Amino acid sequence: MMRISDTVKHLIIINVIMFIGTLFIANGAFYEWFAMHYPANESFKPWQIITHMFMHGGGDLQNLSITHLLFNMFGLWMFGSPVEQVLGSKRFIFIYISAGLGAVALQVGYYYFKFYSGLSLLEGAGFNQMEVLDTLKSGFNRYDTRWTSVLNQEQLGDFVGIFNGTMVGASGCLMGIMAAFGMMNPNAELMMIFLPIPIKAKYFIPGIILIDLISGISGQSIFGYGNIAHFAHVGGALTGFLIMWYWKKNQFNRNRWN
Repeated sequence: MMRISDTVKHLIIINVIMFIGTLFIANGAFYEWFAMHYPANESFKPWQIITHMFMHGGGDLQNLSITHLLFNMFGLWMFGSPVEQVLGSKRFIFIYISAGLGAVALQVGYYYFKFYSGLSLLEGAGFNQMEVLDTLKSGFNRYDTRWTSVLNQEQLGDFVGIFNGTMVGASGCLMGIMAAFGMMNPNAELMMIFLPIPIKAKYFIPGIILIDLISGISGQSIFGYGNIAHFAHVGGALTGFLIMWYWKKNQFNRNRWN
């Protein structure tokens, strides 16, 4: 059993405190303040870009589950501790936060494309953009029933859901750490809980990223779980990989991280 490293321990404590806050702050106010809202939504605040990385849930406050937290914290301990012990706390936290930012950037970029595709269809059908946005802002999951003549059920669900949805979780950060672990330990053997077959990290981690990419493009989770920001996972992993690639390439010159 690997000893937990200091920064990983502190990150786990912060995540647990934020989860407790979500449970006990009345009327979902904690979730409203700190979960990542779509930027066009009036509930969006700039600090949510960071704070959502330390929150967990089952997709929304009503379905709050400790499972999301436990899996991410277990992964953070398992992959994060060896990465921090090699890279040190400064470089570790840099990868962690950068991967979280890369995760939210790619996921919000995907949401932006999906949302404005729907908005363009409504505008093309004669609906006023400002009136459409005002309708969405008037209440949770509110929409004009006339929109169903333009958007099919899936498009309407995406359009309204993106505007009102939230992002939470350290999964994007964790994927960046996993990518770093894989580059440092390509021959380490890993196993999924439900697939107890040892697979080397250099195959296992790219495989997980590929699954997330396919799930994000298809809109269907291969493992059957809903409310997963698949592109956030891909964005976090890609960010972690690029940082490690740069450090490895420049490890002997003045540009490396100190």
